[in-house]
Amino acid sequence: MTERQGGFLITRIKQVGGRIFERILAQKNIDAFNGSQGRILYILWQKDGIPISELSKETGLAMTTLTSMIDRMEAAGLVRRDRGDADRRKILIYLTDTAKTLQGDYDAVSEEISDIYYKGFSDEEVRQFEGYLRRILANVEERN
Repeated sequence: MTERQGGFLITRIKQVGGRIFERILAQKNIDAFNGSQGRILYILWQKDGIPISELSKETGLAMTTLTSMIDRMEAAGLVRRDRGDADRRKILIYLTDTAKTLQGDYDAVSEEISDIYYKGFSDEEVRQFEGYLRRILANVEERN
């Protein structure tokens, strides 16, 4: 059997892709957020006002990491914390109006990085590949 390198390749793609993402942000003079913060913003653009625990699950970031990132994003005016009316113990994370205006910038950078990732792939190959990735993600989340 040949050596399986999926985990190694995924890690390398994440590392190199992250550097490219940061470079594209710099080239476009987007300095309101970095790539890591973009992951948080992306989730909040889909579902604003979610508990920090759900945001941790959706981003895959540990609570300690996420909490410090939220602190920085709150100081930068991108998000705000709010205690929900129903359960005052639950802290909800909301986008600010400033962060809402940044979605177009993020989408443009994401589209550019996606074009780099999928260069030379057919639509069917992309669909299949992403299906395999979803299966791998489900496998590892099952063990988490």
